[in-house]
Amino acid sequence: MSHKKILLNFERNGTSHTLDSYLKRGGYQTLAEKIPALSPTEVMEEVKKSGIRGRGGAGFPAGIKWSFLPKDSDKPVYLICNGDEGEPGTFKDRVIMEENPHMLIEGMILACYAINAKHAYIYIRGEYGFALERVRAAVKEAYDAGYLGKPLKGTNYVPEITVHKGAGAYVVGDETGLMNSIEGKKGQTRNKPPFPAIEGLYKCPTIINNVETLASVPWIIANGGEAYHKIGTEKSSGTKLLSVSGHVRKPGVYEVELGYSFMDFLNNEAGGIIGGRKLKAVIPGGSSTPVLLPEDIKDMTIDYESIAAAGSSLGSGAVIVIAEGTCMVKLLEVLTHFYHHESCGQCTPCREGTGWLHQVVKRIEEGKGKMEDLDLLTSITKHIAFHTVCPLGDAACGPVDSFVEKFREEFEEHIKQGGCPYGGKFVRFQEKV
Repeated sequence: MSHKKILLNFERNGTSHTLDSYLKRGGYQTLAEKIPALSPTEVMEEVKKSGIRGRGGAGFPAGIKWSFLPKDSDKPVYLICNGDEGEPGTFKDRVIMEENPHMLIEGMILACYAINAKHAYIYIRGEYGFALERVRAAVKEAYDAGYLGKPLKGTNYVPEITVHKGAGAYVVGDETGLMNSIEGKKGQTRNKPPFPAIEGLYKCPTIINNVETLASVPWIIANGGEAYHKIGTEKSSGTKLLSVSGHVRKPGVYEVELGYSFMDFLNNEAGGIIGGRKLKAVIPGGSSTPVLLPEDIKDMTIDYESIAAAGSSLGSGAVIVIAEGTCMVKLLEVLTHFYHHESCGQCTPCREGTGWLHQVVKRIEEGKGKMEDLDLLTSITKHIAFHTVCPLGDAACGPVDSFVEKFREEFEEHIKQGGCPYGGKFVRFQEKV
């Protein structure tokens, strides 16, 4: 199937990140042609009409989120682009920041204009050194060319953007933890309410959007919200970037129209399973989304509603494909170690519970587990989920509950044999991609 390309509609040729290349592709034309004719309210309305939902994982409609800003506040408004892409399996925002940063900047300028933001920040994951370098260079080019720091054509509005480097904490992917980090505080999350749109950065109204979400705005404003809404499905409009990894022949970042058959995508765009092996499982939206079996996905389409109906979530669009011959207990041991390591320690259920989850799963993987450990795992998750300030605790529970439910026999086999049937390794096959 030929998919509409909104975000990956350029050739990665070593210069795609530069201002000159972006201008040759029609970049910044939306600012020049649309802004003089559209008021901030009209720009916001087009985004609402598009139906675009937040591409960072939550899937909340972006235009509605913008409209939550108070109308009568005398405080400055801030926009934050969340580029702290830390969800295991996710790397699609990195492509935008490294290969087409000016598209992101133009989207941020349009968003700033729509919400009358005093200042905008691009928060980039600490481990993304190359993306940080590329975005900083692009912001400088935009300032030098007058797209930033000077009034937009036909208006008195002056957009300003600052690039902020993260410090490597997964938890600041949460919007309130991210704001604390920008303010120079410990990267821990805040209680909500108040929500950021009411009281966010520096206690001022703040809108936080994902890289992919903001990078889609130029196309929406250039072509109209209704045109965007016609792509995809009624409730899941537009295109979606997918970070595809695992046992596929063609891993990478893909842009697909929402509503596309998952199995068609897996077999066509992603090239199928390596070595002609059978599919064992799929994690459809990043490590925190529940795992699905082949029978769960045979009729599933790539959109929010269909994946939810299958028992999981589209999340950030990080598709992790798992072939037969993979030890699911070992995989879960790695995931639980990650969440325990990344827990900020603020909430007792998460701080203690994630450690217990990892200890129990590791015990089973090493052949020292007991049958009652399986019920213990689900008991621990019940005491973590929905008992923490931020979603990290919930994220740690999703894979545990789904792995134990769908692969219980494999966990039991580890216990019965007193060791890992796979020799303590992820896989027992050697095929290369």
